[in-house]
Amino acid sequence: MEVINIQGTDDTPNVILDKGKGKFELSGRSLPEDVNLFYQAILDWIDGYAEDPNDETEFDFKLEYFNTASSKIILDILLKFEEIVESGKKVKIIWHYHEEEEDMLEAGEEYADIVEIPFEYLPYSD
Repeated sequence: MEVINIQGTDDTPNVILDKGKGKFELSGRSLPEDVNLFYQAILDWIDGYAEDPNDETEFDFKLEYFNTASSKIILDILLKFEEIVESGKKVKIIWHYHEEEEDMLEAGEEYADIVEIPFEYLPYSD
């Protein structure tokens, strides 16, 4: 599979989707002007990955901030990975949050309540 490696900006996250290296990461800030346009290629890639996923997948979310439109897309991403779990493969979400940002921890916990995927929460500081 082709690797997706998008360098983030002030409004869009860094994205790494690399099946061969087993590296899956969304980091930075997510408030793109057109959230559907930005994330379409990512969602399409995950659909392709779901057809032949690795035996184990760890997806790192290292988001500092995301807007409401992005929160819906994040849920869409998680639901796609939940389907991979249902197919018998292992998936774990690593939810990174700044130790002073309780909102981001709570957002991860809310997603964990919605999808049947193990979550691990990792605090970090500057």
